[in-house]
Amino acid sequence: MHRDLVDTIRAELARHADPARAAGQQRYMKSTIPYRGLTSPQLTAVLRPILADPGFRIADRDGWEATIRTLWDEVAYREEWYAAIALARHRTYRPWVDRESMPLWRHLVVTGAWWDVVDEVATHLVRDVLEGSPDVEGLRLREWAVDDDLWLRRTAIICQVGRKDRLDESLLADAIEPNLADRDFFLRKAIGWALRDHARIAPDWVRAFVDAHAGELSGLSRREATRHLADA
Repeated sequence: MHRDLVDTIRAELARHADPARAAGQQRYMKSTIPYRGLTSPQLTAVLRPILADPGFRIADRDGWEATIRTLWDEVAYREEWYAAIALARHRTYRPWVDRESMPLWRHLVVTGAWWDVVDEVATHLVRDVLEGSPDVEGLRLREWAVDDDLWLRRTAIICQVGRKDRLDESLLADAIEPNLADRDFFLRKAIGWALRDHARIAPDWVRAFVDAHAGELSGLSRREATRHLADA
């Protein structure tokens, strides 16, 4: 684990803290973890030079994963979670976003358990792994789609957002269908988002899916899924 990197990130987050904004952010996100109060552009500006600094370069996968876990599991302010995701996604470490990293992404999803961090992990890190190993990871994501943990299920549903014409429609259907009866807002919203995104590329497929599940889709999911279909 790169202790100097962790300490530097925490120190810079503290240096740019805005307690008044932090209180509002915590209320908005309904977070039990406090914020430092950085805006998204501020956070990006603080993290970019640190993560790009050769002096903070992590030499091996184990050190990279351990540093991510330290920022995540020892979190004192929510921005440390965002920093962990930024470290995970940094281009320097792109070769390590592969099948071996999936247990780490699962850990972040299950312990993060809220849309701001889960969606970042799902639509970037998990999606990138799926791109590299579609057959094997497709099987894993089908298992996540029926897991007891709703955030793993949300991840399975939305992890193909942004894949465009590379999206696996069979996997999308297999992720959505076991969750159609669930009344949880975050799952219903996820279903609508995933279908709406794919409708940009395959409107006929989405129309057919919505029609085939007319009696099962929630109103929220249907409205989200068909938002742009009238113009397609």
